[in-house]
Amino acid sequence: MPFDLDLSHRLAAVARDLRRQHNDPDKTLAAITESAVVNVPAAEYASITTVLQGKFVYSAALSGDVAAACDSLQEQLGEGPCLESAIEQRTIRIDDMDADSRWPRFADAASALGVKSMICFQLYVEGYNFGALNLHSSRVHAFGVDAESIGSLFAAHAAIAFSTAREEQQIRAALTSRDIIGQAKGMLMERYKLSAQEAFALLSKLSQETNTKLADIANRVVADVETNAKAQ
Repeated sequence: MPFDLDLSHRLAAVARDLRRQHNDPDKTLAAITESAVVNVPAAEYASITTVLQGKFVYSAALSGDVAAACDSLQEQLGEGPCLESAIEQRTIRIDDMDADSRWPRFADAASALGVKSMICFQLYVEGYNFGALNLHSSRVHAFGVDAESIGSLFAAHAAIAFSTAREEQQIRAALTSRDIIGQAKGMLMERYKLSAQEAFALLSKLSQETNTKLADIANRVVADVETNAKAQ
């Protein structure tokens, strides 16, 4: 596709919008679907399908009821272009839903919903977790070469923004966990006259014995101590 200055400006605007949502993965996903409908030619609806541990599927973000229904169909049937795009890490295009034979049960049901064309872009891969950006149209042969090229560029921008948001969320969660564990350690040290090492060992033992995350055990300890303090 020839260089398009307007496309360059639109992608820059999309990148700025995604950066504004950089610290919240859910808002980032919502911004991705909303921007995709606006920026990719012929796109009427959009969704992001997530596959967790290679099997569980849900719609992480949606733009339009039709997109939600289409994703729900694939979850129920266990087949469809969004799933394959996410897992196989490739772009999949359906030009005419009524003539496509790759996923017959899905194609019949999607066509009945009014979806006549689709294009799906692999969005991200994290271990056994996958995501795909899915665009829908009520017209046959709606997504041409330009739509596929623009969609690919858009998905690349979106994948980077989403990855950044996830990393920042994980860092914040780690810092929060560290703080609550430190607070729980301090309370145990004060109540039972333990050293810092002994208090941490006690938390670790409780975590292992109950098969509960260390941060969750720490939260319980803090909550119990605060509740007892208020009762006294």
